[in-house]
Amino acid sequence: MIKKLIAVLIFLVSFFYFSLSVSAQRYAVCDQCGYCPENPPPQNWEKCRQCLYPNTSNNPALKETLLINPRTNLPPTPYPGRMYTFLGCLGGEKKGFTEKETVGSVTQAILNIIFSIVGGVAFLYFLYGSFIIATSQADPEKLNYGKRLITGSIVGLIFSLSSILIISFITNGVLKLPF
Repeated sequence: MIKKLIAVLIFLVSFFYFSLSVSAQRYAVCDQCGYCPENPPPQNWEKCRQCLYPNTSNNPALKETLLINPRTNLPPTPYPGRMYTFLGCLGGEKKGFTEKETVGSVTQAILNIIFSIVGGVAFLYFLYGSFIIATSQADPEKLNYGKRLITGSIVGLIFSLSSILIISFITNGVLKLPF
């Protein structure tokens, strides 16, 4: 009889303990996008949320990115294979850092930035060379200097664009790497 009473008592205590622990929602202090409830969300929080937590609400007051899973006792895990950096969301739409195409995704993001800068600098040198020629007043030294600037900017732009083609040919055609 005492054994049955102890078994019932243990069952009731474990039932009440489980029901109390499940009923209270718990939240993490901060999410991986830098949102902590005592402070307003950072400026890039929405873009980071779309990258790491695409299935959550865009209202930070709901604290969906902070809700702790009662079974695992962990905050929500970000979308697998994605990282949010100063370059933006890395890891692609369907493939992440766990797939082979990761290197291509990160490399493409970095090359986009580099070639945008190269194109902008070449355009500025082209404008500067055009300005030098327009204001040379038939001075042969200034005319030659302006022509060299324009020629150099065009050659630099062609060189940078051909380097994209060369890298693409080597990685895809020769080495058969995903790019």
